[in-house]
Amino acid sequence: MQREANEQEALFRWAEWAGPTYPELRLLFHVPNGGTRNRAEAAHLKRQGVKPGVPDLCLPVARGGFHGLYIELKAERGRASAAQREWLADLCAQGYRAEICVGWEAASEVLKEYLKGESA
Repeated sequence: MQREANEQEALFRWAEWAGPTYPELRLLFHVPNGGTRNRAEAAHLKRQGVKPGVPDLCLPVARGGFHGLYIELKAERGRASAAQREWLADLCAQGYRAEICVGWEAASEVLKEYLKGESA
């Protein structure tokens, strides 16, 4: 999990650097849905609407016929769970672009492509 957090931190450093070229990146945010929690905290968060499989990142910017972009970011050798794949498929069915990216570099490429209006 720490490797994935490192990838995400690197992506947000890149997004800050790339902001002058892609100002919409200021809207990119992380959905803090994962992580290890004790049983009580997990139950508390579930009551608040935390759901398994929600993608890590959201860019709520319409582009190229999509309502927005969701990214599930993985570290090297990371694998998407069944719940994550289901969320991504459901988001695609609703008109969003949804991708699994291995590493921050892959995610930055998807973000640039998306913001330029290029389809997957």
